Amino acid sequence: MSPAFPKPQGGASLLLSFRLQSRTTLILGSGPLAASRAFAALEADSAVTVIAKGGVASACEELQWRARQKQLIVLDWDALPQSSEGASDEESSLECYLSTASATSPQGQNISFVCITDTVLGTPERRSRASAERIYRLCRARNIPVNTTDVPDLCDFSFAAAHRFEDAVSGARTALQVGVTTNGQGCRLGSRVKREIVSLLSKDLGAAVDRVGTMRSLARTDALEEDEYESEDSGVATPNQPVPPRSPTETEAEHASRRMKWVAQVSEYWPLSRLAAMSEQEMREVLAGEHSTSPTDLSALLPASLHGLDVRQKGRILLVGSGPGHPSLLTLATHTALTQLADLVLSDKLVPAAVLALIPQTVQVRIAKKFPGNAEGAQNEMMEAAVEAAQRGLTVIRLKQGDPVVYGRAGEEVLYFRAHGFEPVVIPGVSAALAGPTFAGIPVTQRGVAETFSVCTGVGRNGKDVQLPGYERARTLVVLMGVARLPQVVAALLDPRQEGRRTGEVYPPHLPIAIVERASMPDQRVLVSTLRDVVTALESLGEQRPPGIMVIGWAVLALWGTGDVDVLEDGVENDDEGRVGRWLGDGVGWRVKEGLPDGWDAFNP
Repeated sequence: MSPAFPKPQGGASLLLSFRLQSRTTLILGSGPLAASRAFAALEADSAVTVIAKGGVASACEELQWRARQKQLIVLDWDALPQSSEGASDEESSLECYLSTASATSPQGQNISFVCITDTVLGTPERRSRASAERIYRLCRARNIPVNTTDVPDLCDFSFAAAHRFEDAVSGARTALQVGVTTNGQGCRLGSRVKREIVSLLSKDLGAAVDRVGTMRSLARTDALEEDEYESEDSGVATPNQPVPPRSPTETEAEHASRRMKWVAQVSEYWPLSRLAAMSEQEMREVLAGEHSTSPTDLSALLPASLHGLDVRQKGRILLVGSGPGHPSLLTLATHTALTQLADLVLSDKLVPAAVLALIPQTVQVRIAKKFPGNAEGAQNEMMEAAVEAAQRGLTVIRLKQGDPVVYGRAGEEVLYFRAHGFEPVVIPGVSAALAGPTFAGIPVTQRGVAETFSVCTGVGRNGKDVQLPGYERARTLVVLMGVARLPQVVAALLDPRQEGRRTGEVYPPHLPIAIVERASMPDQRVLVSTLRDVVTALESLGEQRPPGIMVIGWAVLALWGTGDVDVLEDGVENDDEGRVGRWLGDGVGWRVKEGLPDGWDAFNP
């Protein structure tokens, strides 16, 4: 069965962002809406020309002010020349202006858009539809896109309900914008949706974008054109690609590409508040990809002792699990450690910002640079920093995602801390191996479907391949940290020649698989497919959303719809292809679901 790609469904818009330097936006009308359109165009670095009856004198106060500030030009219809015989005065004037605009406006020859704003419903001097149609045809004949207010069929483009973020500290407007369109199904509702989205986003978001922009600039090599090296968004779907170490023989292009990969890693993994606070020195240190062997000086965190005597007691280290991501899934012990006990938090990169936000601002938080390709260096740096701080009398929280002992390298840290005189307290967390499938509606065990389950990793120590368990019909296989290597994992399961990477029977190609990304977080995404089609399915989604887990087995479809819990009945194997067809749909290769299950908004912090 060949994979069925998503069928396009019309009615959407092609959302683009235009940069309009050295181009002109022409606006017809002079009311508040015209001023709003002019401001949006000016922020996009477009020149703006306004044409209105009566010129500047009849324009709204904002347009008059911007004209006095020489931000835009306001022309009077009556002052424009006419050319075409038989045309009405305004159409004749506009045709002449579009043909010989350089005589009246230096920017007129580069008109990119026309906005007809004097067609607003309910205004006393509203332009007639017939006039708007003639202007529309006139512009279209010159391949100039038109937006006609309140006349959807005379619009080549529409304006999204947009918001531009400001820096929370300086108040300066940042490079980040978000826009919402309902494609004509409710402009007022579109504005409300925009407000709802903006209210849910971090106040640090705009500053984070600007800091990353600065970091991108620092990462570039002046001697090269931008298309001569691999950029951070060069089409690689996953950010989990290792950043190569610096080589003494690397070329200028390799140097720039390596630095851009660090930009991508930081953009993906660091909390927004951390990105927004980056200094230029910190950016340069990240781009260098180097890790200090000596811990950061933590003396500023220590309380001053009386009379200068050091009477501090020995510190302690807590190895803490933060759960899969949703703050409500923290254990009480973890919550207490983060909010009441911590002097210093040393956090892994995938602990979400919502959990880090619970930590008091007086507590220093450091994020591990444990990106692919430098995990060992970052791991050692964090362990050394924990011991150093504990020796100074601090309570150190070593914060791990999920459960520390489920592929969290807790054992290595326990032995390291013990060797340096500290017996850490290990606080369990909810493991994503169990919570991830649950959030996707998948039971890892289910009577009649899955009697056992196994948890394994998709990548071994130092990036080596691991042996995956063979196929058992009654078993659910959960693979952590393997999505970035999905083709290799699938090959190991399906290919009879991959016995060195699989201990047991080959898996059937029609076996269901789910990939759960960002489990328990608001942007959770669940892809369900079969082993045969899942690689193509994931590639069709574009960028991945780390962290992701794989759930493989018949439990994936057990609770779909009315349920299918007879997988282990005698003789049903003969209908497995039909079972999958009823689940996914005949001829359908995969299905995707975004967001958390209904009801989880009640548990938001």
